Amino acid sequence: MRIRLVAALGSTALAATALAGAPAAEARAAAAEHFRVAVGNTWTDGTVTFYNRSVLVEGVHRSVSAANRMTCRNTLARTVNASGPMVSKVSSDIACGNTRKFSFVVRADRPGGATAVEVCLTDANSTELKCHVVLS
Repeated sequence: MRIRLVAALGSTALAATALAGAPAAEARAAAAEHFRVAVGNTWTDGTVTFYNRSVLVEGVHRSVSAANRMTCRNTLARTVNASGPMVSKVSSDIACGNTRKFSFVVRADRPGGATAVEVCLTDANSTELKCHVVLS
């Protein structure tokens, strides 16, 4: 009985040592979180997906007029952690009198990554019109 117990404990210790030396598995993404920010008949609608040190922002934004840069619409996302704002990024796909898809990654290059993302509907000059916070 004692020999079996020692053998079993030895096998467990050996397996634990082997696992400790193994490379860490890739961090998996959490479920995508939905957002919608609307100002009048214009909006941005999509999802944010949190990764270990970045956030993927995907969706569609809409502008009803192409009269000037102030009536065009764009989407801005800002990663946030416990220390405050980290990095902002604006979509390069501006909607002017139409609807446009967008997809971009915002860095969150700190241990633990982003704890939240602030998504804003902006005009083509990146003036923030309205924002919404999405928690990880």
